Amino acid sequence: MLSIFHIIISIVLIVLILLQDRSTGTSGLLGGTAADSSYQTRRGFERFIFIGTIVATVLFAAIALIGITTPKV
Repeated sequence: MLSIFHIIISIVLIVLILLQDRSTGTSGLLGGTAADSSYQTRRGFERFIFIGTIVATVLFAAIALIGITTPKV
């Protein structure tokens, strides 16, 4: 039962990571200037995806640790 939750959380985590904006971290690598990489606050759906990614990551790690520590029956 625990592995089913782990699979579901991993799929949700993959989707949330893929939905994030891809251009924010690569502007410096692809020739962007310092002005292009200014700090931008997350609002609306972008903030929901960011917080959801953090929550899914914590759940993924917690389920993995629970799976390691519980004995197999």
